[in-house]
Amino acid sequence: MPFYRFEDFESNYLTPHLSTGKAPVIDGRYMYFCLLHKNAGTGSELHYHPNELLIFPTKGKINAIVGKDRRVVSPGTFVHAPAFARHSMKATEDGNLQYLYIKDKTWTVVGLAEDEAVPDKAMTVAEVNKKYKVGDGDKHQKTQGKSQAIIEGLPVCFHPILDSLDAPARSGRCVSWIEGQRLAFGLFEVPAGYDEPESVSAREMFVYVLSGSIDAQSGSERKTVSTGDIVCVPKGERYRMQVRKHARYAVVCSTPWLEDKIDNLSPEEAEQARVNMKPN
Repeated sequence: MPFYRFEDFESNYLTPHLSTGKAPVIDGRYMYFCLLHKNAGTGSELHYHPNELLIFPTKGKINAIVGKDRRVVSPGTFVHAPAFARHSMKATEDGNLQYLYIKDKTWTVVGLAEDEAVPDKAMTVAEVNKKYKVGDGDKHQKTQGKSQAIIEGLPVCFHPILDSLDAPARSGRCVSWIEGQRLAFGLFEVPAGYDEPESVSAREMFVYVLSGSIDAQSGSERKTVSTGDIVCVPKGERYRMQVRKHARYAVVCSTPWLEDKIDNLSPEEAEQARVNMKPN
């Protein structure tokens, strides 16, 4: 089935010993697609992971660090953390936080402490929740060795797109597109009556509707989707988006680099990264 809502999935702590973040996870072939929740004043310790991370807040504000760059991020600003970049995301004290959270599947969604080496085998979400509870950072058995966290020399990783998600509608179709090595993010603003022609997706794609109403097609299935709905389009599948009411929606895609990497992992690499394990 290509149509989902995050409410349809079980929510779990993703890295309980390092973060209060809790999320349902949709498991694609090339990426994990999540909506992360953090209570006011809580969040993650400085950490990193071998996969690339995309963040787009939909509610609340983030006290964000990527590398050494510290900023307060509101809905409408996209955050890109390249693979191995040290980072921390905490909800501000004035409200709860939620954000779209997308990682490539060259590693699990479980992060590593900033001073920890990459282990010989990644932990799954089920395994890390069995071993640790939220706040168990002092009990964390760190993998010994040299950390691969990147702190210095990162480019600008914060990308303002909209003043807010309820900003006045623009007069025409507007697309903001940011592409990393492994994953790409686009924010689409499309007026009513606009018909995105039927196409074959060259990449795996998730669409998250922020506002408006869209007649969506993925493969042979069709549905009218609105705020909070998700459309999944596998690589090579036909899709179409016909906007009924002015819509804003986020699109995330795999890249050719990522697809080639995942499709050609050796059995040893796949076992280390646990890419064939369900995240929850």
